[in-house]
Parts: sequence; C-alpha cells; structure tokens
Amino acid sequence: MTQGKKEDFLPVTEEGVVLIDTHCHLDFPDYQEDLAEVLSRARQAGVSRIVTVGIDFATSQAAVELAARDVALFATVGVHPHHVRELGAGDYGRLRELAAHPRVVAYGEIGLDYVKEYSPRAMQQEHFARQVDLARKLALPLIIHDREAHADTLAVLRAALPLKAGGVMHCFSGDAAFAEEVLDLGFYISIPGVVTFPKAQVMQEAVRQVPLSRLLLETDGPFLAPVPRRGKRNEPALMLHTALKVAELKEVSLAELAQATTANAERLFRLAECRA
Repeated sequence: MTQGKKEDFLPVTEEGVVLIDTHCHLDFPDYQEDLAEVLSRARQAGVSRIVTVGIDFATSQAAVELAARDVALFATVGVHPHHVRELGAGDYGRLRELAAHPRVVAYGEIGLDYVKEYSPRAMQQEHFARQVDLARKLALPLIIHDREAHADTLAVLRAALPLKAGGVMHCFSGDAAFAEEVLDLGFYISIPGVVTFPKAQVMQEAVRQVPLSRLLLETDGPFLAPVPRRGKRNEPALMLHTALKVAELKEVSLAELAQATTANAERLFRLAECRA
C-alpha cells in the first residue's frame, strides 16, 4: 500500500465537523515512518479522536502505549480470530491486567473469520466465547470481527446476553437483514471505506436502513481505503470520504452525520469517562 501525496487528500473539512475514527491500527508498521503526519492530517480532516485497536497481546500493548502518549487516542485490547491459536495459559490474565489501563475503552477486535481460517473454527469459537465473557466481567464494550460467520457470531453473542456494555459490529459486511439482527443485540454498526466502492450496493442499502443513532464510522486503517484512494494505504484523514458517502446515503448533511456518529462513539466507548 502506498501513502500518496498531500494533494490526494480532501481539504480541511467544514468548520464544526468533528469525526471519530472508531477503528484503526496505528501501531502497524505501515505508519511507522510518518505517524506524526498521519495524526496531523487526521486533525485537519476533522477526525479529532481515534480508537487504535489491538489484535493480539503485543499490538494491544502497543495500542495502550500510543494512547497513553496522546489524549486524542484511545486503545482496545483483544485477540483477533487469526491469532487465537497463539494464546497460552497465562494470556487471559495478561489481557485482563492490560484492559485495566485507563485509556482502554473496549475489548476487541475479537470474533470469527471463516474466510482465511488461520485458526481452526472450533478454536476460534472457543476463544471468542471466552473473550466475550472476559469483556462482560470487565464491563467493556465489544468490538466484533465477523467474516462469513454471521450465524455463529450471532450465536456466541446471544448466548452471552445481556451484554450491558454493548458493542459494535466492526467493518460491517452484511446486508440489511443481518444489520437488523445486530441491532437487536443492542449493538452499533460501524461503516468502513468499502461503502464508497461502486459495487458495495448491499452495504449501501444496509446503511440506508440502519438508524443514524446506531451508526459509527471507521477506517480499519491501514486497510480498506475509500474511493478515490482505494488500494492504497488507508489512514484516519481519509475517513472524510466515507463520512461524505454515508451522509449521502442517509440524506443528511455532513455536519448532521458527524454530530450523530460522534455522539454514538462517545456513548459506546464512554469517552468522557476516560482518564488521561
């Protein structure tokens, strides 16, 4: 993935528009050389806060360290389904300890991935359920990864109800019917840059159907850059393209969309309670 030039990015967003990137992987090597510039461009594009997400113990620890240094950043901890095969006997205790950090606002990214299956399905399901249980005990909202595993993902989450801290279906990839089932759990639905792709008509229709009060925005950076940067490195500033597309689909102004999705993120992750 290439980084692109300054002119590839949108200009500074309209005054008063404040966005939150609810899912990015800022500790990834893709940002190692220019993280300061990435964060500067995010601010210029109206992205005032970013949730940087762990996918194993090392990246969870790195996310916490980043958030501890910058008040605009928040962290999550968790083990992605690709990495659950690496979990050892003492890792749940370490995750619990790390999750107690005051800059941690959610547990995840966890879930099921039946596309790549880097970890066997039975192992994914076991550790998904265990991590959901841990998040419930920690009173942290969940960040869910689901790729072609809709039924099993819902089954694990339903078995764990009630999940009082709620959660979000990250990088939503289903249709309007699946979105309704996710909403029935009390969860939010997070929309990535894929929504800007011309062939993403199923996702676009789901966005039209989901209430504005239940939508979040994300980059999933460095992955899934929106049009017109598709195929290149994604970063928080580019979420403005996603926001504009979602506003178009919802038939609202960018300012109205930003106000709603920012309030939703603040509510789910209890950002006002997060200590520096």
